[in-house]
Amino acid sequence: MNKNTLNQAVALAQKLQHVFVATTDGKGLPHMTAAGKLALTPEGRVVVAAWFCPTTVANLQRNRRLALVVWEPKEDVGYQLLGETEKVEETAMMNGYAPGMESKSPLPQVERQLVGRVDKIIDFKHAPHSDMEE
Repeated sequence: MNKNTLNQAVALAQKLQHVFVATTDGKGLPHMTAAGKLALTPEGRVVVAAWFCPTTVANLQRNRRLALVVWEPKEDVGYQLLGETEKVEETAMMNGYAPGMESKSPLPQVERQLVGRVDKIIDFKHAPHSDMEE
């Protein structure tokens, strides 16, 4: 895994203010979600923060592997970060009541951050590209 490429991917995500997160359940059924924040720890771990839906959290309890995709479609520049979640931390919790929301589907009530290791980085773009690590 190239640390310079990882820094470029994180910088692009911070510029775009979004990243896509892919997880799978214990049977391999994929699930996609979006997050607004991607950062690096001093130890080189990625941190993704969002009000993740229950499926994302449940998947990571069964299968720690994940893919993060950062893509800028106009320039067709992007990265796919493949790795493993090392921990899921709760960072905030809803504290309030919104009248009328009790009849709707349950919304995420806890903001979490995923902290993980990136094992491989590959291109992500619309144009033909290789899935070999950079």
